[in-house]
Amino acid sequence: MVKRGLTKPCILLIVIAGLERFAFKGVASNLVTYLTDVMKMSNSSAARTVNSWCGFTSMLPLLVAPFVDSYWDRYCTILASSSIYALGLLALTSTALDWPWSHSNGNSSSLSLYWSLYMISLGQGGYNPSLQAFGADQLNIEDELPSTKADEDENSETKSLFFQWWYFGICIGSLMGISLMAYIQDTLGWGLGFAIPTIAMVTSILLFSCGTKFYAYKQTKTVDMKFISKVFQNVKATALRMIRMRKSGIILSNSNSDVIELELQEKPLCQEDQDKTEGLEEAPKNGYYLLEIAKVILRLLPIWTMLLMFAVIFQQPPTFFTKQGMTMKRNIGSHFKIPPATLQSAITLSIIILMPFYDAFFIPLARFITRNEKGISVMQRMGIGMFLSVIAMILAALVETKRLELSKNLTVLDPKSETVALSIFWLLPQYIILGISDIFTVVGMQEFFYSEVPVSMRTMGIALYTSVFGVGSFLSALLISLVEHFTSSNGGKQGWFSDDMGEARLDKYYWLLAFSSAVSLIMYIVLCKFFKSRT
Repeated sequence: MVKRGLTKPCILLIVIAGLERFAFKGVASNLVTYLTDVMKMSNSSAARTVNSWCGFTSMLPLLVAPFVDSYWDRYCTILASSSIYALGLLALTSTALDWPWSHSNGNSSSLSLYWSLYMISLGQGGYNPSLQAFGADQLNIEDELPSTKADEDENSETKSLFFQWWYFGICIGSLMGISLMAYIQDTLGWGLGFAIPTIAMVTSILLFSCGTKFYAYKQTKTVDMKFISKVFQNVKATALRMIRMRKSGIILSNSNSDVIELELQEKPLCQEDQDKTEGLEEAPKNGYYLLEIAKVILRLLPIWTMLLMFAVIFQQPPTFFTKQGMTMKRNIGSHFKIPPATLQSAITLSIIILMPFYDAFFIPLARFITRNEKGISVMQRMGIGMFLSVIAMILAALVETKRLELSKNLTVLDPKSETVALSIFWLLPQYIILGISDIFTVVGMQEFFYSEVPVSMRTMGIALYTSVFGVGSFLSALLISLVEHFTSSNGGKQGWFSDDMGEARLDKYYWLLAFSSAVSLIMYIVLCKFFKSRT
């Protein structure tokens, strides 16, 4: 039996996905610094803005995916949405270039900034789920049920290989975007810092177009437009019939309501044979498609909900972790200072370095322990990552406690200084453990949501995965607002998120996140015992 691998178009799409992540992370990873230093927002307002924008960006695929699966073509959607994406980046770049001479019109500059950011969101809403689903279409596997157990295992192994290398590719792009762009933005200016991601996105569009004749096109439309048209026609005819009956003086009482029922039964809204309730994959053009979408979402909703706290933790590196780093010793030598946002690269770097060890060492060890050929299931993989994210938040709380102790001593000696005598590298353990947790949870989430939906809803499956981070971002923004409300006082005290990092209590916030995530993990473990996989 020939071992299946990744096709050349699949590899090209992984490279394109890496370029997109370079562009997005080049903007998102250091955005909180831009909002506080240039736009003069408070720490909490900047964090809420970044979380809300990331949440909106991650939620849009869930709204766009049904249209991509039903009416649109993935290839055309990728081209159209990537063009909007690039236009948003171009608008953001022009806004940054205009900023130095537009201080007198701050409201206009803020409005332009928000328009460009949400144009990026709109483009990414159709781009990311379509690109990943289109990439999975390039695999040399059959969508139908495999004929043998060996074929089933081989298909599963190929899908796992694809999602691992896909995540590896976007991690490479993220690493470059975080480490390189944060330095350029802090030292060479925001105009150049936003222009380079724009060029990267345009390059990805050109590369995608170059592979057009080599791609495999497997998508089929799932909704019969003629069927929907007939439904609307019958609804209209029924409404007109009832209006005419009212004008004729016919009163719809209990005694003659049966007449109306008989009329409706003569020409039902759905003239399909409803006894032939074929599955979504066997008859993708039947009238139950929207109902099937609802069933799939409701079936996955409990697991989806338990992953939200992991997504909330996922929002800490580009917001409060970065603000922590700004108050710590960042010098390397006498001249160079580490941009705080570049520490986010430790997450992606740990993924890039350690991901090969997952297959080489962890899976064989798991096979030995569990006596299972696959080592661990996808759901077990996600659970391990969730556990590691709790450990990361505990470490973050302990380091922040130490930073606050040193900050109070520093305030007594030098009230004007904000930099504490604690190296920024003390933050590395929490970043690295979050990176390891991503290897388990994020890759597991991609495979889980892709595999647990019917073939004709693959874009929706990827959108469900991204929507976890979207809702998690909104939940993070809401949590910040609630904590700020309950911890602030009328006397001017700003509470846990004070702009004075010596007065802020991020350690308590991190303990709150660790506790909430631990509760979610326990509930997740309970739900896993009752969940029945379709694969």
